[in-house]
Amino acid sequence: MMLLEQLAMSFTASAAFGILFNSPRDRLLQCGITGMAGWLVYVYAMRLTLDAIPATLLAAIAVTALSQLFSKLYRTPIIVFSVSGIIPLVPGGVAYDAMRNAVQDNYELAVELAVKAFMLSGAIAIGLFFSEVLNRMIRSFGNKP
Repeated sequence: MMLLEQLAMSFTASAAFGILFNSPRDRLLQCGITGMAGWLVYVYAMRLTLDAIPATLLAAIAVTALSQLFSKLYRTPIIVFSVSGIIPLVPGGVAYDAMRNAVQDNYELAVELAVKAFMLSGAIAIGLFFSEVLNRMIRSFGNKP
């Protein structure tokens, strides 16, 4: 039951950010599905005993791959789906905890959490980049005689 709630919330958050970023109204469903799929990959990767950083990397790759698919199917820029779809993976809570601990003079934990937030953000960036590069490589091999 908890997984269904998480999927519903990740769908809602992604679709809401689609609204916030002025995505076309007829693409909000796909924005929500992209975020929900990314969160599903993240949850299952964590259940396979992966750490949060590789799980985030896999989820970001999935978000970009699905964004590319939706971009082609609906002739919409990929950024519409990838930006709203990546929202559930953003480590805002970890960054907040890092700042809170820094303000409370708990510097050791603050630095640890800040590094984790930085690593999670890097995993998102690398996942988005890696998936795009992989897509371009596949398309270039398909176009060569």
